[in-house]
Amino acid sequence: MKTHTTNYINTFIEISEDCPVDKAQIPPEKKEKTTAQLQFEKIIENPYQYTSDDILFEWYCIKNAIPEQKKGETRETFFSKGQPCLRSSPLAKRYGFGIHHNEKGKIAIYPVESIEYQNFIKDNSIQKVKAMRSKRM
Repeated sequence: MKTHTTNYINTFIEISEDCPVDKAQIPPEKKEKTTAQLQFEKIIENPYQYTSDDILFEWYCIKNAIPEQKKGETRETFFSKGQPCLRSSPLAKRYGFGIHHNEKGKIAIYPVESIEYQNFIKDNSIQKVKAMRSKRM
């Protein structure tokens, strides 16, 4: 079975062109956890500890109530099909966070107004991609 991945290496995902904020915002609390909340909490509390695949699969398991003992086989099935990468994350599309993937594919987020964000933009040694737009042109 072919395995797909959403991981990037040495890449920075910039906020989308139509991101509505010029200063990053923490995703608001909701009764049920949203994609943005889960991604924000996992990544901000554990910078460079998880890959994109780890974060996306964790959300899938929560959303579908996958028990711990079934995660191994479920992960294999989940990544047997292509999945949307973090370019479609609400963190980069709506909330103003850039997402850096280091040389091991591990990720951290940076507010658009931060010095670190600007340094990634200027760094020619890393690849840059834009987050997907929220609206069609």
